[in-house]
Amino acid sequence: MSAAPRLASLDAFRGFTIAAMVLVNNPGDWNNAHAMLLHAKWHGWTFTDVIFPFFLFIVGVSMLISTQRALGDVREIAPKVRLGVLQRLWLRCGLIMLIGFAMNVIPQFDFSTVRVPGVLQRIGLASVIAAPVVVYGGVRGLVWLMLACFGVYAVLMLVVPVPDANGVVAAGMLESGRDFGAYIDRAVFGNHVWRTAKTWDPEGLMSTLPAVGNVLAGALLAHGLRNRTVDDATKIIWIMIAGCAAVTFGEFLGHALMPVNKSLWTVSYSVLMSGWALLVFGSFYWLMDVWPNAAGRAEARRVFHPFTIYGMNALFIFVLSGLIGRLLVFTKIDGVTLKTLAFAPFKTLPLEPRASSLLFALAFNAVMFLVAWVMWRKKWFIKI
Repeated sequence: MSAAPRLASLDAFRGFTIAAMVLVNNPGDWNNAHAMLLHAKWHGWTFTDVIFPFFLFIVGVSMLISTQRALGDVREIAPKVRLGVLQRLWLRCGLIMLIGFAMNVIPQFDFSTVRVPGVLQRIGLASVIAAPVVVYGGVRGLVWLMLACFGVYAVLMLVVPVPDANGVVAAGMLESGRDFGAYIDRAVFGNHVWRTAKTWDPEGLMSTLPAVGNVLAGALLAHGLRNRTVDDATKIIWIMIAGCAAVTFGEFLGHALMPVNKSLWTVSYSVLMSGWALLVFGSFYWLMDVWPNAAGRAEARRVFHPFTIYGMNALFIFVLSGLIGRLLVFTKIDGVTLKTLAFAPFKTLPLEPRASSLLFALAFNAVMFLVAWVMWRKKWFIKI
């Protein structure tokens, strides 16, 4: 049986997500960035807070689709074949985590205080946890693992008393540095956590559990997309219904269980962001892969083609943009950072400070897109 055609919408959705991440990670001046282009200070969420969960959701979709392609459509699959697929997934996860740690080391190479967790480390670890169920389990397995991750996290965060950085013992304190996850981060990583916080890490171990839920939500979507007994129009309806339901339930959990909080990656935040991922991906999917009007689909693919180009080398662009961003900050000429020198012309423009800062971020994004475009034209697709 021939392989299913590549989803144009998934590539565009991935590209939209990486473009958004490059945008919010590279303002000209952090003190003059628009509020929606910054993370929420603690409880609540902004546009910036939807980006990372979108990545995890995309990882889940891609993992399920690639796994099913590797396993084929036969009913009985030899255990060795499944094990081989799982091992390849875990190897890829390990490489992603290693790249993430290397990014933390560069450019200072200070192993005494280098941060151990990070964005790619979370993606890799969440995928490690999800991979066995993706390979060996079905829809029920994905749902049960999601509920288990949510349940364990909620019980530990709300019930188990732990000391904060000052030794004060309490349970259910969802405050900076006082929660169960922060206690685990200090115990495991010591001073190798996010230096801005010092007593906790936004990509710590405990908060990885509900983050696994975002990967599993993507895998569940992929199961639905590969269901050949349901027509595409019906799939779209169910994707949008599921998205609306998840957004509503996530907001409910934010009031009934624990607040929506990206730094803690609370259960309510995970569910809410999975809902938004379903709605945004569903929109791309309808326009680019399902719209009955062939001319309309072609036009949508043309309009979103820049996102598709970005999405074809998303990991490479993320790493490159992160390294360049660090080098701009740490490299100095006559005591002035390259970032300050690069931003100086933007500050002279007749714009208010936030607009100048945003324009710099857009220019940085344009440079990264140019790199992605050259790679696309030369058919250089870097995969792990």
